[in-house]
Amino acid sequence: MASGHGGRLATAAAARLCLGGCRTSHAGAGLSLKREYDAIVIGAGHNGLVAAAYLQKGGLKTAVLERRHLVGGAAVTEEIIPGFRFSRASYLLSLLRPQIYTELELKKYGLKVLPRDPYSFTPMLDDGQHGRRPFSLLLGNNMAETQNQIAQFSVKDAQAFPKYEAFMSHLVSAIDPLLDTCPVDMALFSQGSLLQRLKALRSLQVLFRAGFALGKHLPQYYQVLTAPISKILDLWFESEPLKATLATDAVIGAMAGPHTPGSGYVLLHHVMGELEGRQGAWGYVAGGMGELSQALAHAAIVLGAEIFTEKTVAHILLSSDGQVQGVALQDGTEVKSRLVLSNASPQVTFLELTPQEQLPLEFVQRISQFDTCSPVTKVNVAVDRLPNFLAAPNTSDGHPLPHHQCSIHLNCEDMHLLHQAFEDACHGRPSGRPMIEMCIPSVLDPTLAPPGCHVVSLFTQYTPYTLAEGKQWDSHERDGYADQVFDCIEAYAPGFKASVIGRDVLTPPDLEQIFGLPGGNIFHGAMSLDQLYFARPVPSYSSYRSPVQGLYLCGSGAHPGGGVMGAAGRNAAQTALEDFKKL
Repeated sequence: MASGHGGRLATAAAARLCLGGCRTSHAGAGLSLKREYDAIVIGAGHNGLVAAAYLQKGGLKTAVLERRHLVGGAAVTEEIIPGFRFSRASYLLSLLRPQIYTELELKKYGLKVLPRDPYSFTPMLDDGQHGRRPFSLLLGNNMAETQNQIAQFSVKDAQAFPKYEAFMSHLVSAIDPLLDTCPVDMALFSQGSLLQRLKALRSLQVLFRAGFALGKHLPQYYQVLTAPISKILDLWFESEPLKATLATDAVIGAMAGPHTPGSGYVLLHHVMGELEGRQGAWGYVAGGMGELSQALAHAAIVLGAEIFTEKTVAHILLSSDGQVQGVALQDGTEVKSRLVLSNASPQVTFLELTPQEQLPLEFVQRISQFDTCSPVTKVNVAVDRLPNFLAAPNTSDGHPLPHHQCSIHLNCEDMHLLHQAFEDACHGRPSGRPMIEMCIPSVLDPTLAPPGCHVVSLFTQYTPYTLAEGKQWDSHERDGYADQVFDCIEAYAPGFKASVIGRDVLTPPDLEQIFGLPGGNIFHGAMSLDQLYFARPVPSYSSYRSPVQGLYLCGSGAHPGGGVMGAAGRNAAQTALEDFKKL
């Protein structure tokens, strides 16, 4: 069970020692792995760390076992190139649930987020008028200035934009409570006891409240959730640069194009967060995304949890009657526990770590069919100067300009470009003109790079996991694609290629191998409507529980899905604690 007050003080001291002196090492330095705990969490990604903190806070002695040498999963800071510290995988923060900030006191443990204003910059290559620099679209928190920017392309769109923002904000506010609740277990209505059926009926209240909150506009909001984003944006706007810029949030991380049904929900998912009280805002974590993971680990350790890196779980131990007994490590060590929460993907959890004979055949089949297609290649770049865009030239002193702090959207002048990039990947080819989201976090956080230099994050798509004719990614294909991306950037910002000091290219197979992301999918599985809420990861098992008593899913493959949100970890821990009390 949880340690007492004296143990809490000793644990806090140990946390200060290890997290202060070993920021990129493991959070369990100086601890010995015990042979028994109340709960074990597999994987120290952000959801695993959140789950561990809440389990320990709820009174369960908890251990976290991580296979890599550092905590954080995809939310890590790594010095890939000497002197340059990168948010190597995930790179922006917004979706982390506000309850987690406050309940785990993350600011107390060093979490600092740097808001961005303006937040989006879309440069054009050519405006068709000789002798004049290309147009660009800059979106920020000042609505009047944003409307002036949009009016360059359409006065009608400038007038419509505040109404669109209000429309989306209303939808987000109605759906937001669903993120922090366990999905309704529909199986209980037909199979559960009377008490369980009544409880399931009560759990429908959050869905009813969401419906009532949307009121008479429910049909329009339903369309947002189910239609292609192109159709939704066409109802609101006429200018291609604005539509394409907004559409990037509907396809980012998804093997989907702007004309794919359901892409509207992915957009909604990306505007559900908040930063410093501002809905939909995104920002950089000071020190890189690894500092968020360090804060979560620190909070868990102070509560009494134990976190160990370089501890690879080989399989989950089950009793003869199919109940969890703990885990076995790759080195043969067995660690007993009454609960196991897996932050690994559904496929790894149930197809690799769990004995197949203990799982229902239909469940195994559905998990094996869980869609994990990913279009993402992440490129981390060290440069010796800021990119100099033709549409917004740098000043002579080389200091950052407002647009440098933004998400910079390249090859996003119109919806056709996005659609064509998607079509290329559907035929097994990396996009000829890939969609590129460029971020330069060192503009707001100079500690990430040497003086005068910068770290650049390039989130690019579309790149298929397997190339045409079954060809696999190799160093030649990887470098060829990165060169293609750099050529695109060069067209917008001449001199970019000459500024490059080094780069780190992560294709879908690389993201899978390094970070355990199935298929390279940043969400652990597609955020399509058939894989959300009741059906994530599969129908009848969307409540974090599994067919194995005592085994829970706490990662992005569970409701409400991907992004650095923490909701899955928090919800799963609360479900497991509730069940533990009944044991």
